[in-house]
Amino acid sequence: MVGTFGYIWLVLLLRGTGPRNMAKMTPFDFVITVTLGSAFGRVLTASEVSLAEALVTFTLLIALQWVFATGRARWPAIARLLDPGATLLYHDGQPMERALRRHRMVESDLHSAAREKGFGSLDEVAAVILQADGTFAVISTDKMGDGASLRPVAAPEGSISGG
Repeated sequence: MVGTFGYIWLVLLLRGTGPRNMAKMTPFDFVITVTLGSAFGRVLTASEVSLAEALVTFTLLIALQWVFATGRARWPAIARLLDPGATLLYHDGQPMERALRRHRMVESDLHSAAREKGFGSLDEVAAVILQADGTFAVISTDKMGDGASLRPVAAPEGSISGG
């Protein structure tokens, strides 16, 4: 009974807080998801957990996620603290070696990202970005435009100047 009501409460909380909980996960979202899963697993398997304890635990975790997500949306300093940000891995024909090393990647990972997006060669690619959720964004040379979307990307070798 505690598990059933706990599940229903958790679903209602997640529905009430919007799609952020279900969006592509940043490390912050991952921690919340694992913590919720752990708490729910404890509710299902421990006979000494009361319904009130389960509901309070789920409510607290979702409330904390909401507070941090709201802070992240309103204050850039909190966003920088919670999200790793995107990292430029390849630009203008050059792999960003420090960025690749920092993320434990090699040049073949760039080729793999290009292939996954339908490119036969890095010659067709202007930039490869490692997104905060771990996916790759690949921008083709013909779609680069003025490069404005690269300006906020963390580039260890230097910033991108737009034109």
